[in-house]
Amino acid sequence: MVETRDSVNRFMAASLYIVVEGEDPGFDIFVNGHALARNEDALERLAESLGVSPLLQYFSADENSMCVLLEQGAGDPDWAHHLPKPQWFDPAEGLTTVRALIRYLSQSPTAFGSETQPILLELREYQTVLAKTEKHHLRWHLAVSWR
Repeated sequence: MVETRDSVNRFMAASLYIVVEGEDPGFDIFVNGHALARNEDALERLAESLGVSPLLQYFSADENSMCVLLEQGAGDPDWAHHLPKPQWFDPAEGLTTVRALIRYLSQSPTAFGSETQPILLELREYQTVLAKTEKHHLRWHLAVSWR
């Protein structure tokens, strides 16, 4: 069998998830993130056309995230020894992006074809988590998981 990008994606699907600063923020931070990862390139172009920061601008690799990637079989174990300190972001910045994307996609329900509704669902999950993060005066960043 020839391994194509699509066949690899069936076995290792990326997910963009939210990391909130601290051990336990005191609220559920689960977000799915699979549809957002699948459509990241197009969402980046959309965010730029809307005048907001793309979601991946809020990505930061921290030791915990990289350990998860290593456990999932991705990456080089030497990464953990050379990682910069994680970058943390104000949730208000992320909310600006998420709300702009939600507003556009709500008004253009066919913009991403059959992916529009899953993307909207995940953006609303992000909105909920980022609003709670803001309410608790915490910071956040995005990380990537491969499953």
